[in-house]
Amino acid sequence: MESIWFATHPLTTTPNDDFVEGAHVDTVVAGAGLTGLTTAVLLARSGQKVAVLEARRVGAVTTGHTTAKVSLLQERGVAHQTRDAWTYAETEPAARQLQGELDACRAAGLDEAAWTAESELPFPIAGALRLPGQAQIHPLEALEALLSEFTAHGGILIEEARVTDASSKSPVTITTTRGRMTAERLILATGTPILDRVVGRSDGTSQALADLIAWTERHFSGAEHTHAWSAQDYRSVDRVPFVGPLPRGGGRIDVATGYNKWGMTNAVAAALNLSSQILEGQTRWADTLGHRRSGLAGAVDTVKANAEVGMEMTKNWVEAELRAVPGEAPAEGAGLVGRGEKGRPEAVSTVDGATCRVSGVCTHLGGVLRWNDAERSWDCPLHGSRFAADGTLLEGPAVSDLPRLS
Repeated sequence: MESIWFATHPLTTTPNDDFVEGAHVDTVVAGAGLTGLTTAVLLARSGQKVAVLEARRVGAVTTGHTTAKVSLLQERGVAHQTRDAWTYAETEPAARQLQGELDACRAAGLDEAAWTAESELPFPIAGALRLPGQAQIHPLEALEALLSEFTAHGGILIEEARVTDASSKSPVTITTTRGRMTAERLILATGTPILDRVVGRSDGTSQALADLIAWTERHFSGAEHTHAWSAQDYRSVDRVPFVGPLPRGGGRIDVATGYNKWGMTNAVAAALNLSSQILEGQTRWADTLGHRRSGLAGAVDTVKANAEVGMEMTKNWVEAELRAVPGEAPAEGAGLVGRGEKGRPEAVSTVDGATCRVSGVCTHLGGVLRWNDAERSWDCPLHGSRFAADGTLLEGPAVSDLPRLS
């Protein structure tokens, strides 16, 4: 599937430096999305020598596959549109929940938020919340502007360099797929922290996409399906983004994650917070982003999440061991996991006429993979790592590809 953003605005900025083994900079930022590039720009403006390492290409993961709702705009004249934001409810219970959101808007000083029972939707609703004057942007145009600003301040962008490990000593030794370099600080702007354990879930399939298309065609006459794309959203236990020092990072590794579907705004907020911390400034409104939930409720939620991961892993291993991988190749666009010749889960798929057989076990923490027939990828249901049909790592806490078996 192709994002409409990449289709309508291919990035023209290219990496401006080759990887230099053993190079040293002030700060390394892992991830060239909105969080990483905004943070890098702010640090480079202060005079720091900053290198951005991107495992694939700029905007390849969440930023390039977002819905691009935003309230904070970038500089350098990035075009934006202003329009009303609508949230509607189709049932009375949902409408009562939406009334709670209206109350929260009023408590936050958003007096322009308004309730209405009318809309232009072609189906009945129980109520709607309108918030006028909201902005939307083309995310890749924003990334292009950030890249221009970053390189103008001497920033270094290196693509196809995946960070796989890092020390917590000073200076931080950063291991990548292209070699090692050192820095005084490392920032993980990778969506999910690759050096820490998080819980994720991904059940996206082509059926979900088909349901969305059918719903749209049913309610909006003449609607035409042109593009489809998806991204993963991460959230913390208390639904508040976590931004700041990575536990066990020695105070030299920072992370930004858990945006909970509000990445376009939270990415900029995280960048402002991180740069302020690093440059020893003060951003009082962002202090909450650096606090993890504590107490009994937080502990219970954490234990529950980890228990779900454990049960998911056990169930998937049992299912994979009960059935053998068939001898014939799967149909075009299909993939399956089963017991291989050595008793281990194997994953086999056929994409564009090519059949690939890879390990069916995620290289992160050993979860058994599932085939995502919408994205034609192998997805881990434990922590959200994703791999291409040939085993190439796409995203997630995993840092290495799946072993090829044939």
